[in-house]
Amino acid sequence: MMKILAVLALAFVGLLPVAAEARIITDAAGRTVSVPDKISRIVVAGPPAAVLVYVLAPEKLAGWVHAPDDAAKAYLMPSARALPIIGRLTGKGGTISAQTVTDAKPDIILDAGTVDPTYKALADKVQSETGIPYVLIDGSFARTADTLRDVGALIGVGDRANKLADYADSEIKDLNDKLATLPNDPRPRVYYGRGADGLETGLSGSINLEILDAVGTMNVAAAAGKGGLTKVTPQQVAGWNPDIIIADDANFAALAKSDPQWAGIKAVKDGKVFLPPSLPFGWFDSPPGVNRLIGVRWLEKLLYPKLFRSDFAGDVKEFYKLFYQVDLTDDQVATLLKGVK
Repeated sequence: MMKILAVLALAFVGLLPVAAEARIITDAAGRTVSVPDKISRIVVAGPPAAVLVYVLAPEKLAGWVHAPDDAAKAYLMPSARALPIIGRLTGKGGTISAQTVTDAKPDIILDAGTVDPTYKALADKVQSETGIPYVLIDGSFARTADTLRDVGALIGVGDRANKLADYADSEIKDLNDKLATLPNDPRPRVYYGRGADGLETGLSGSINLEILDAVGTMNVAAAAGKGGLTKVTPQQVAGWNPDIIIADDANFAALAKSDPQWAGIKAVKDGKVFLPPSLPFGWFDSPPGVNRLIGVRWLEKLLYPKLFRSDFAGDVKEFYKLFYQVDLTDDQVATLLKGVK
């Protein structure tokens, strides 16, 4: 007798009816993928997917793409601190072999972030070499709540996913409602510098800088064109003359405040060079995943302190408890918020 066919409704996929042991989904790249009905073990292709699986179902995460340091481990669940390091498939650090992935014995491989032909081709290649279903997820910030619900349904943790997604919906609505009350003055102009020299940044449309648009600011590097990450010169940054500099690296934050090449820039002269908190994951970027929800709170406080008034330390504790499943001490919160105005 034929088994009852199951249909999974996901916002980012269209499904065909199949036997209960498997589901056929169409992922964010338009790829048709057969995934197991029950997913218990997941290999992640890159850091955004690692954060996504960790917040939804840490028990299903097969391993990290890189080792969290001791400082980061203090902000992770104890069970996640000792997970093996599998490595990453995507980006500049993508070096692991198909055999390494196969040895981890996952039910699926999951990637979240930018979806383009390069990532699609990689997914097809790895899936062909390993025989393991590889699912691409749109990781854009605007879709955070949808992504949480979709992946939660995919991997069988719908109740938890809905709880996290409701938080994301509420936070983004609150942000948009308050931004709508601001006068139509010129938006703050921001430069985001990655690396020790601060000379890597994101162009217009880069997933690494999209929360700048979300909080009503202007990415000055958008003047250099559309795309992903790119290298720039100090002279270009000086020409853009940003009001605010956000540093990805503490070395760059110190450099921008001391190097004569940066001294004439408005942000430096005004003392507006900021380093976002980064434990266990970056609040602004590094990686550009669901971890940015707390980064939005930080940016709100940084940019619009009179508009966004709340118990910020309490907000941080709430987010970490809900998403990372850790109860922060007051000392841990103080460490995170050191230097935050």
